Amino acid sequence: MTDTTVQHVVDTVANAAATPEKEQPYAALGLKEDEYAQIREILGRRPTSGELAMYSVMWSEHCSYKSSKIYLRQFGQKVSPAMKKNLMVGMGENAGVVDVGEGWAVTFKVESHNHPSYIEPFQGAATGVGGIVRDIISMGARPVAVMDQLRFGRIDDPDTARVVHGVVSGISFYGNCLGLPNIGGETYFDSVYQGNPLVNALSVGVLRHEDLHLANASGAGNKVVLFGARTGGDGIGGASILASDTFSAGGPTKRPAVQVGDPFAEKVLIECCLELFRDKLVEGIQDLGAAGISCATSELASNGDGGMFVELDKVLLRDPTLTAEEILMSESQERMMAVVKPELLDAFLAVTAKWDVETSVLGEVTETGRLVINWKGEEIVNVDPRTVAVDGPVYERPVAYPTWIDALQADTAAVLARPSTGDELREQVLALLGSANLADKSWITDQYDYFVGGNTALSFPDDSGMIRVDEESGLGFAIATDANGRYCQLDPKQGAKLALAEAYRNVAASGAVPAAVTDCLNFGSPENPEVMWQFSQAVEGLSDACLDLEIPVTGGNVSFYNQTGDTPIFPTPVVGVLGVIDDVARRIPAGWQDEGENIYLLGITREELDGSAWAGTIHGHLGGRPPAVDLAAERTLAETLHAASVEGLVSSAHDLADGGLAQALAESVMRFGVGARVWLGEVQERDGVDAATALFSESTARVIVSVPREDDVKFRGLCEGRGVPLLRIGVTDAEVGAQPVLEVQDLFTVGIEELRGVHRSTLPEHFGPTVA
Repeated sequence: MTDTTVQHVVDTVANAAATPEKEQPYAALGLKEDEYAQIREILGRRPTSGELAMYSVMWSEHCSYKSSKIYLRQFGQKVSPAMKKNLMVGMGENAGVVDVGEGWAVTFKVESHNHPSYIEPFQGAATGVGGIVRDIISMGARPVAVMDQLRFGRIDDPDTARVVHGVVSGISFYGNCLGLPNIGGETYFDSVYQGNPLVNALSVGVLRHEDLHLANASGAGNKVVLFGARTGGDGIGGASILASDTFSAGGPTKRPAVQVGDPFAEKVLIECCLELFRDKLVEGIQDLGAAGISCATSELASNGDGGMFVELDKVLLRDPTLTAEEILMSESQERMMAVVKPELLDAFLAVTAKWDVETSVLGEVTETGRLVINWKGEEIVNVDPRTVAVDGPVYERPVAYPTWIDALQADTAAVLARPSTGDELREQVLALLGSANLADKSWITDQYDYFVGGNTALSFPDDSGMIRVDEESGLGFAIATDANGRYCQLDPKQGAKLALAEAYRNVAASGAVPAAVTDCLNFGSPENPEVMWQFSQAVEGLSDACLDLEIPVTGGNVSFYNQTGDTPIFPTPVVGVLGVIDDVARRIPAGWQDEGENIYLLGITREELDGSAWAGTIHGHLGGRPPAVDLAAERTLAETLHAASVEGLVSSAHDLADGGLAQALAESVMRFGVGARVWLGEVQERDGVDAATALFSESTARVIVSVPREDDVKFRGLCEGRGVPLLRIGVTDAEVGAQPVLEVQDLFTVGIEELRGVHRSTLPEHFGPTVA
């Protein structure tokens, strides 16, 4: 028998037991030697090639969290009774679910699609959106919005344009075709992401409490049904090989096919699923994302009370040449797996037929406690599903304090030359306003539809996105995401707390009450002890801060191996905060709309320029320690903003973060074209800072608000009663001639046209004209 014939023989369980000595390509599938030995021990024999394929994807870093599990437990351990109060579904399911009142719930989650988006930017980003939306559908919810968190290389690097064009087109194509508004996010440029961009996608859905669905396969005799798009050869090995390894310095070395998305198929799938849920035709449901059928079968069976039997040759294929192993590993998009009672199967099939969604009954739930998969009548998989999906390896990777971090933290921005004259300050304010990370992002956001669906209450460029959930009552939610890799490089624990604090403050600035957290933790290789130190610090910081603020982490994603060669990205823990607002009519925008209102600065300004946009943009400097976090002050500030919103005392609120007060003032002027006259003297005097620090410091727990004159006394009383420091720093009416201006008294004046010109020109200069 020749070798070529052997390759086509199906590797059955019986064959595996009879040929223990057969060499298997476990290393090429991303498994370590000891992991392969562990699989043989679990099975009491060598795995079949189908079993090897399943274990390789399900034990990958991307699917099993084997290097991060020991740290992620903190999110479940550091929990107060208040954090559990509105939490309907926490970590471990496809997405977290939060009770928002009136019988409504919101489900949300953020995930990464980083490596595919470097190799195939368009499809990588598009299928990232598709995958996270299916997580939301699988909870029984209607998806209502998406957001994205993007990190690219240097804005002037030739390869950055390739990635940016592809990623933004992919996100807009998929989201716009689904009819989902893209209501916010963030985009940063830094050379540290040059060979490893980050494409994190977030989706939010709404559901009635009674419509909640979970991923489990219970009830012997219930049918296992695969429905949606056909299975093809795209994305094979994506989770185990592409997402769970680094790129070499020369570029990607391992290139399994990136998944190919079809948003129109997904749009139909959404409507089909919602009808199945409405008619109560589904017992359990799971989307097919990373690891495909391997994941859906093993996770559903693990979460149920028995086992599962599946006939793999009943899977409908786009490519008839696929082997059984390739079918198990394929990550083709727009597919779902459901568990259906036999007596409801005809009704289920009638709904999928109505929506023209292809469906195949693969098998049934059993009482064996085993996951058994046959291929053309022969048994090719026979495993305990928990060993595949739940009880994979758990590593305590070596952790080492970075050798370079003390020197980095000692290199403070306090020694950098600061501007003192009005002309110097004006020049630097404009330099920051036009810098890659603070420039207007409408080149990107104009490619997204953010009002489709008719329920968007806030979107770009407000501090958070907001969606109305219920037309009658006006009930809604706000959501914001933040991360600052520069801060996290200086101090990952503090950086993670800062990301949470900023997202929390952004939600509060909209008038909503922060309620829950999701996160996407983007780091370098877990095999690097310094990266594991950064990761352990970030998780500790984030879990501690969530406990202090009493908002639960509902779920999220870990993305390791984000590095090129030996150089990891900056630690980039993206934190999303969801807030609830009882009536979106009370939303607070991020810019002033009326003249003659008082501008107040809430919070204290300290000399905190380390890691700031000013230090990076003006001096090309990164060093020192990031700003201090005062979570008690953040909480009081959020409660005060909510009270002001309820009483209708503020007409705008904008948080101070990257670029400090200068950036917030410029953005508030540009938002609706209303000028402002501002003075810094009292801030300088009270807080003991110079003009440059007053303008560029990134101290936390600060917002600027505009207050109508008739509400001035009431607003001051509200802040003073709650102990929130406040200073009146200006009024909204400055004009020179007929043109609105930003005037900083005794220092400089800059017209709105100049502000907008500088702010809006940066991205079009590098990537072409803005889409009309």
